[in-house]
Amino acid sequence: MNNELRNKLETLIGQITDIHQLKNQGCTSKVRKITTCSASYLLKSSYDDRYREWLRNEAMVLQKLKGNQKIPVPQYVGFVEEQEASHLVMSFEEGITLTTALEQAGNEAERTALMTSFGKLLQRLHETDVIDSLNEREDWLDRQLATAEKYVVQGKTEGSMELLQILKSRKPLPVKQTIIHGDCTPDNVLVIGGEVRLFIDVAAMTVGDPRYDESLAIGRWIEKPEGLAAFYEGYKRYRVSKEEYTYFDEGLYEFF
Repeated sequence: MNNELRNKLETLIGQITDIHQLKNQGCTSKVRKITTCSASYLLKSSYDDRYREWLRNEAMVLQKLKGNQKIPVPQYVGFVEEQEASHLVMSFEEGITLTTALEQAGNEAERTALMTSFGKLLQRLHETDVIDSLNEREDWLDRQLATAEKYVVQGKTEGSMELLQILKSRKPLPVKQTIIHGDCTPDNVLVIGGEVRLFIDVAAMTVGDPRYDESLAIGRWIEKPEGLAAFYEGYKRYRVSKEEYTYFDEGLYEFF
């Protein structure tokens, strides 16, 4: 960490006493735990232009949700832009991802309880009253398809133009829009005290189609009835059809 960045961070959070890089954080960011005399924080840094854009979006979402008691996310602290990198500072939350918790679970009962709590947390989000600052007004799916096309043209996605044309021609019938996470996989929720309690990586949180969240949430269990059953013990508001699941998880998600 260069001295200029360290000075900017200490202006936000106070004198830094320890910096520890965290493992298993994916390819979009470098994630570090920063400790001061009074608290610990998470520093998330991105260097690629596309990932820096995502990090700015995450910072804006966390700013909008700061102090909100209904949607459990890390608390926004600050955002620092450098010429070659962007840095988001947020509260450090003790916990592990659902992916890790399921791997560490000692028995099927623990895994079932985790999946059910995942469903409950997602239902709670989808039933939360829409927050005006998160509402982009225009149709969420049209916006996603337009972004997907931009990524195809720029060569920034594994999705193809052929798949995109299929998605445009086969859009599912619209449903009531809700607040959505926008990337609701088991890697993007934290387990605390044996329950899924917190959303992380919220760059795509907005008002959109809840079937997208639901489809991504169940993707790893689509052929595992016991996992699906456990999830739907918690998530009772709607159950996506096979066609809807295919459209969102195996189709649209390919571009993101």
